[in-house]
Amino acid sequence: MKLVYIGNLIDKLFKPNTVFPNAALSAIVFRKDGTVEDLGLIGNKAVTTAFVNFLVDALQSTEATFADFKYHDSGTGTTAEAAADTAMETACGEARDTGTQTEGASANIYKSVATHTYADTFAITEHGLFNASTVGTLMDRTVFTAINIVSGDKIEFTYQLTVPSGG
Repeated sequence: MKLVYIGNLIDKLFKPNTVFPNAALSAIVFRKDGTVEDLGLIGNKAVTTAFVNFLVDALQSTEATFADFKYHDSGTGTTAEAAADTAMETACGEARDTGTQTEGASANIYKSVATHTYADTFAITEHGLFNASTVGTLMDRTVFTAINIVSGDKIEFTYQLTVPSGG
């Protein structure tokens, strides 16, 4: 009887329009001229099916590899994010940055922060969080209004995943 209840709870949690899990991406732009632009929240709720499948598989394995989801990438793709995404639409082609990994404001929030210094001019419109410095599983892809960047500008991306407990 309890297995049915847990199955029903999991089913409810992963249905569309629920708050589980809730992802949020914010950005701060550091211009090479010293100007700082805090853009605040630039996107949310874009966790991929690939990550959800990875999560379920990891819970069944003897080795959990969650600590690998720290590689930030950015790009110029503008197609809306979807749960079926497995890669960036148009990565900028510069190396991914390794983010710091901490708890957010509470113990149920995963937070990763990375700053990228751009070597060229881009209109950055997408961000992805991966479990590898190249290729890998895409945890989350977020599309947002263009952040125009010139060589030497930096963007600090802060990704937070809130995983509530209970029901």
